[in-house]
Amino acid sequence: MAMTPKHLLSTLSLLALAACAGETIGSKVDEGGFGNSTMNNFLVQTGQISPVQMLGERFAREVPPTITFAFNSAQLSPEARAILDQQANFIRQFPEVRFRVYGHTDLVGSDAYNRRLGQRRAEAVVAYFATRGISRSRLEALVSFGETQPVIPTPGPEEQNRRTVTEVSGFVKRHPTVLDGKYAEIIYREYITSAVPAPTVVAGTAANEGGGAAAPAP
Repeated sequence: MAMTPKHLLSTLSLLALAACAGETIGSKVDEGGFGNSTMNNFLVQTGQISPVQMLGERFAREVPPTITFAFNSAQLSPEARAILDQQANFIRQFPEVRFRVYGHTDLVGSDAYNRRLGQRRAEAVVAYFATRGISRSRLEALVSFGETQPVIPTPGPEEQNRRTVTEVSGFVKRHPTVLDGKYAEIIYREYITSAVPAPTVVAGTAANEGGGAAAPAP
């Protein structure tokens, strides 16, 4: 059907509105998800990007990596447990990946005591992960920075400094999937597992609009 002047004017108006909004027609087709996994896999294989860094950035983006503690305590609060549940759900999705827990304290007390306290906090997180079905062997190391890396440099008590931080640390050695080099498939796993094959339509068996089966062709 030929486009009338009225239809042409309407089309041009839509294009102009899209341009004013700063969008390009078709820009929503690929928003940087599954369509980029092949390129990311190539960048990893050629050493141009670190798969650990990619997955670490995703973990920090999708899950709160930090919990805080009460003063002079390694006990997990209900709020901390809720955040650790989110972390555990993420960790369980990636059996090829190892994680590390860093313990921190505020600046109150001696350096030696705070290092031990930071260690106890990291151990408390690991113990909680174990109750959520995560193997301790995947928690590569427990690191206590004590009071050496405060978020807020103040000599007094500060809750934001009394924390643990969970981070991606590497891949499990000798894991077959990692040896195959399928790093992008690991990092974008939910896109791949959520893919559903298109239904197969068999000729002569499609339903009519009235609800009955279409009659086979003679």
